Amino acid sequence: MDQVYTSTEYPSDQRILLHNELSYSATWPQKIWFFCEKAAEQGGETPIADVRRVHNRIDPEIRERFLHKGWMLVRNFNDGFGLTWQEAFHTENPAVVEAYCREQDIEVEWKEGGRLRTRQVRKAIRCHPITGEPIWFNHMAFWHERAYQPEIRSMMLQVLGRENLPYSTYHGDGSPIEDDVVDHILQAYEVETEMFPWHEGDLLMLDNMLVAHARSAFVGTRRVLVTMGEPFSG
Repeated sequence: MDQVYTSTEYPSDQRILLHNELSYSATWPQKIWFFCEKAAEQGGETPIADVRRVHNRIDPEIRERFLHKGWMLVRNFNDGFGLTWQEAFHTENPAVVEAYCREQDIEVEWKEGGRLRTRQVRKAIRCHPITGEPIWFNHMAFWHERAYQPEIRSMMLQVLGRENLPYSTYHGDGSPIEDDVVDHILQAYEVETEMFPWHEGDLLMLDNMLVAHARSAFVGTRRVLVTMGEPFSG
Protein backbone atom coordinates (compact mmCIF):
# COMPACT_ATOMS: atom_id res chain seq x y z
CA MET A 1 0.00 0.00 0.00
CA ASP A 2 3.05 2.30 -0.03
CA GLN A 3 2.14 3.62 -3.48
CA VAL A 4 -1.56 4.21 -2.78
CA TYR A 5 -2.64 7.64 -1.58
CA THR A 6 -5.78 9.58 -0.82
CA SER A 7 -6.32 11.64 -3.95
CA THR A 8 -6.27 15.03 -2.21
CA GLU A 9 -6.72 16.69 1.17
CA TYR A 10 -7.78 20.01 -0.41
CA PRO A 11 -10.76 21.68 1.36
CA SER A 12 -14.05 20.07 0.37
CA ASP A 13 -15.77 23.37 -0.47
CA GLN A 14 -13.17 24.18 -3.14
CA ARG A 15 -12.93 22.65 -6.60
CA ILE A 16 -9.63 21.53 -8.09
CA LEU A 17 -8.98 22.54 -11.69
CA LEU A 18 -8.24 20.14 -14.52
CA HIS A 19 -4.64 18.97 -14.80
CA ASN A 20 -2.49 16.06 -15.94
CA GLU A 21 -0.62 14.57 -13.01
CA LEU A 22 3.01 15.75 -12.68
CA SER A 23 3.06 17.49 -16.06
CA TYR A 24 5.55 19.96 -14.53
CA SER A 25 8.06 17.21 -13.73
CA ALA A 26 10.84 15.71 -15.81
CA THR A 27 9.15 12.30 -15.35
CA TRP A 28 5.43 11.67 -15.03
CA PRO A 29 3.07 8.65 -14.92
CA GLN A 30 1.38 7.48 -18.08
CA LYS A 31 -1.38 5.74 -16.15
CA ILE A 32 -3.37 6.81 -13.10
CA TRP A 33 -6.01 4.81 -11.22
CA PHE A 34 -8.69 6.11 -8.84
CA PHE A 35 -10.78 3.96 -6.48
CA CYS A 36 -13.82 5.20 -4.59
CA GLU A 37 -13.82 3.91 -1.04
CA LYS A 38 -16.41 6.43 0.17
CA ALA A 39 -18.59 8.60 -2.07
CA ALA A 40 -19.53 12.12 -0.99
CA GLU A 41 -23.08 12.85 0.08
CA GLN A 42 -23.26 15.53 -2.60
CA GLY A 43 -20.85 16.53 -5.38
CA GLY A 44 -17.26 15.30 -5.40
CA GLU A 45 -17.32 14.14 -9.01
CA THR A 46 -14.09 13.81 -10.97
CA PRO A 47 -14.31 16.05 -14.05
CA ILE A 48 -12.21 14.73 -16.94
CA ALA A 49 -11.20 16.21 -20.30
CA ASP A 50 -9.47 14.82 -23.38
CA VAL A 51 -6.40 17.05 -23.79
CA ARG A 52 -6.14 16.24 -27.50
CA ARG A 53 -9.44 18.03 -27.90
CA VAL A 54 -8.37 20.80 -25.51
CA HIS A 55 -5.26 21.31 -27.66
CA ASN A 56 -7.33 21.53 -30.84
CA ARG A 57 -9.76 24.00 -29.27
CA ILE A 58 -7.03 26.48 -28.24
CA ASP A 59 -6.39 29.32 -30.68
CA PRO A 60 -3.56 28.27 -33.07
CA GLU A 61 -1.67 31.51 -32.43
CA ILE A 62 -1.64 30.81 -28.68
CA ARG A 63 -0.62 27.20 -29.29
CA GLU A 64 2.23 28.31 -31.53
CA ARG A 65 3.53 30.70 -28.88
CA PHE A 66 3.62 27.99 -26.22
CA LEU A 67 4.99 25.43 -28.64
CA HIS A 68 8.08 27.59 -29.16
CA LYS A 69 8.44 29.16 -25.72
CA GLY A 70 7.16 26.43 -23.43
CA TRP A 71 6.02 27.47 -19.96
CA MET A 72 7.76 28.31 -16.72
CA LEU A 73 6.73 27.33 -13.20
CA VAL A 74 8.05 29.50 -10.35
CA ARG A 75 7.63 28.23 -6.78
CA ASN A 76 8.40 30.08 -3.55
CA PHE A 77 8.92 28.25 -0.26
CA ASN A 78 9.03 29.50 3.35
CA ASP A 79 7.23 32.77 2.62
CA GLY A 80 4.34 31.93 4.95
CA PHE A 81 2.03 30.31 2.39
CA GLY A 82 2.13 26.73 1.16
CA LEU A 83 4.77 24.14 1.95
CA THR A 84 8.21 24.92 3.31
CA TRP A 85 11.08 23.59 1.23
CA GLN A 86 11.88 21.21 4.08
CA GLU A 87 8.39 19.70 3.76
CA ALA A 88 8.36 19.69 -0.03
CA PHE A 89 11.78 18.07 -0.44
CA HIS A 90 11.70 15.95 2.75
CA THR A 91 15.07 17.18 3.94
CA GLU A 92 16.71 19.84 6.10
CA ASN A 93 19.81 19.90 3.92
CA PRO A 94 20.01 22.58 1.18
CA ALA A 95 22.66 20.54 -0.64
CA VAL A 96 20.18 17.68 -1.09
CA VAL A 97 17.66 20.12 -2.57
CA GLU A 98 20.26 21.49 -4.97
CA ALA A 99 21.32 18.01 -6.10
CA TYR A 100 17.73 16.96 -6.74
CA CYS A 101 17.00 20.14 -8.67
CA ARG A 102 20.07 19.69 -10.87
CA GLU A 103 18.86 16.21 -11.79
CA GLN A 104 15.38 17.53 -12.59
CA ASP A 105 16.54 20.59 -14.55
CA ILE A 106 15.19 23.02 -11.94
CA GLU A 107 16.88 26.35 -11.23
CA VAL A 108 17.47 27.13 -7.53
CA GLU A 109 17.61 30.58 -5.95
CA TRP A 110 18.21 30.98 -2.21
CA LYS A 111 16.59 34.12 -0.90
CA GLU A 112 17.25 35.99 2.32
CA GLY A 113 16.46 34.07 5.48
CA GLY A 114 16.94 30.62 3.97
CA ARG A 115 13.87 30.93 1.76
CA LEU A 116 13.82 29.16 -1.58
CA ARG A 117 12.63 30.03 -5.07
CA THR A 118 12.74 27.51 -7.91
CA ARG A 119 12.14 27.89 -11.64
CA GLN A 120 11.57 25.18 -14.20
CA VAL A 121 10.78 25.43 -17.88
CA ARG A 122 8.80 22.63 -19.50
CA LYS A 123 7.12 21.96 -22.82
CA ALA A 124 3.48 23.03 -22.98
CA ILE A 125 2.59 20.72 -25.87
CA ARG A 126 3.79 17.15 -26.19
CA CYS A 127 3.10 14.24 -28.51
CA HIS A 128 1.58 11.10 -27.08
CA PRO A 129 4.24 8.34 -27.17
CA ILE A 130 1.84 5.79 -28.70
CA THR A 131 -0.60 7.74 -30.85
CA GLY A 132 1.77 10.58 -31.81
CA GLU A 133 -1.06 13.08 -31.40
CA PRO A 134 -0.33 16.57 -30.01
CA ILE A 135 -1.64 17.06 -26.48
CA TRP A 136 -2.01 20.09 -24.21
CA PHE A 137 0.09 18.79 -21.31
CA ASN A 138 0.96 21.36 -18.66
CA HIS A 139 -0.06 23.03 -15.38
CA MET A 140 0.20 26.50 -16.90
CA ALA A 141 -3.38 27.64 -16.30
CA PHE A 142 -3.75 25.51 -13.15
CA TRP A 143 -1.11 27.53 -11.27
CA HIS A 144 -1.54 30.89 -12.93
CA GLU A 145 -2.76 33.61 -10.56
CA ARG A 146 -5.80 34.08 -12.81
CA ALA A 147 -7.11 30.71 -11.63
CA TYR A 148 -7.30 31.94 -8.01
CA GLN A 149 -10.63 33.15 -6.71
CA PRO A 150 -10.66 36.96 -7.17
CA GLU A 151 -10.58 37.80 -3.46
CA ILE A 152 -7.75 35.34 -2.83
CA ARG A 153 -5.81 36.63 -5.82
CA SER A 154 -6.14 40.22 -4.61
CA MET A 155 -5.03 39.33 -1.09
CA MET A 156 -2.04 37.23 -2.22
CA LEU A 157 -0.80 39.89 -4.62
CA GLN A 158 -1.16 42.59 -2.00
CA VAL A 159 0.64 40.63 0.72
CA LEU A 160 3.30 38.82 -1.32
CA GLY A 161 3.59 40.49 -4.71
CA ARG A 162 3.54 38.49 -7.94
CA GLU A 163 7.18 37.41 -7.67
CA ASN A 164 6.62 35.75 -4.28
CA LEU A 165 3.39 33.80 -4.89
CA PRO A 166 3.64 30.15 -3.79
CA TYR A 167 3.07 29.14 -7.42
CA SER A 168 3.08 31.26 -10.55
CA THR A 169 3.43 30.54 -14.25
CA TYR A 170 4.94 32.42 -17.18
CA HIS A 171 5.93 31.86 -20.76
CA GLY A 172 9.10 29.82 -20.93
CA ASP A 173 11.18 32.97 -21.48
CA GLY A 174 9.85 34.46 -18.24
CA SER A 175 7.44 36.93 -19.83
CA PRO A 176 3.93 37.26 -18.31
CA ILE A 177 1.00 35.25 -19.61
CA GLU A 178 -1.95 37.55 -20.27
CA ASP A 179 -5.17 37.04 -18.31
CA ASP A 180 -7.23 36.68 -21.48
CA VAL A 181 -4.95 33.89 -22.69
CA VAL A 182 -5.45 32.01 -19.42
CA ASP A 183 -9.21 32.61 -19.62
CA HIS A 184 -9.22 31.21 -23.16
CA ILE A 185 -7.34 28.07 -22.08
CA LEU A 186 -9.58 27.54 -19.04
CA GLN A 187 -12.60 27.86 -21.33
CA ALA A 188 -11.15 25.21 -23.67
CA TYR A 189 -10.88 22.83 -20.71
CA GLU A 190 -14.40 23.72 -19.60
CA VAL A 191 -16.01 22.99 -22.95
CA GLU A 192 -14.32 19.59 -23.18
CA THR A 193 -15.16 18.54 -19.62
CA GLU A 194 -17.22 15.47 -18.81
CA MET A 195 -18.24 14.51 -15.27
CA PHE A 196 -17.45 11.17 -13.67
CA PRO A 197 -19.78 10.70 -10.67
CA TRP A 198 -18.56 8.33 -7.96
CA HIS A 199 -20.26 5.34 -6.34
CA GLU A 200 -18.55 3.28 -3.69
CA GLY A 201 -16.44 0.55 -5.29
CA ASP A 202 -15.97 2.39 -8.60
CA LEU A 203 -12.57 2.19 -10.30
CA LEU A 204 -11.44 4.77 -12.87
CA MET A 205 -8.28 4.28 -14.96
CA LEU A 206 -6.98 7.14 -17.10
CA ASP A 207 -4.21 7.60 -19.60
CA ASN A 208 -2.60 10.51 -17.76
CA MET A 209 -1.20 11.95 -20.98
CA LEU A 210 -4.52 11.91 -22.83
CA VAL A 211 -6.97 12.84 -20.08
CA ALA A 212 -6.83 15.64 -17.51
CA HIS A 213 -8.68 15.20 -14.24
CA ALA A 214 -10.07 17.51 -11.55
CA ARG A 215 -12.32 17.42 -8.48
CA SER A 216 -15.66 19.04 -7.81
CA ALA A 217 -16.50 20.55 -4.44
CA PHE A 218 -18.48 18.23 -2.20
CA VAL A 219 -20.50 17.80 0.97
CA GLY A 220 -19.93 14.99 3.46
CA THR A 221 -17.10 12.48 3.64
CA ARG A 222 -15.32 11.52 0.45
CA ARG A 223 -12.42 9.07 0.21
CA VAL A 224 -10.95 8.37 -3.21
CA LEU A 225 -7.66 6.50 -3.42
CA VAL A 226 -5.12 6.97 -6.21
CA THR A 227 -2.08 5.18 -7.55
CA MET A 228 0.09 5.83 -10.59
CA GLY A 229 2.31 3.79 -12.90
CA GLU A 230 4.32 3.53 -16.13
CA PRO A 231 6.71 6.45 -15.56
CA PHE A 232 7.71 8.29 -18.71
CA SER A 233 10.19 11.03 -19.58
CA GLY A 234 9.92 13.02 -22.74
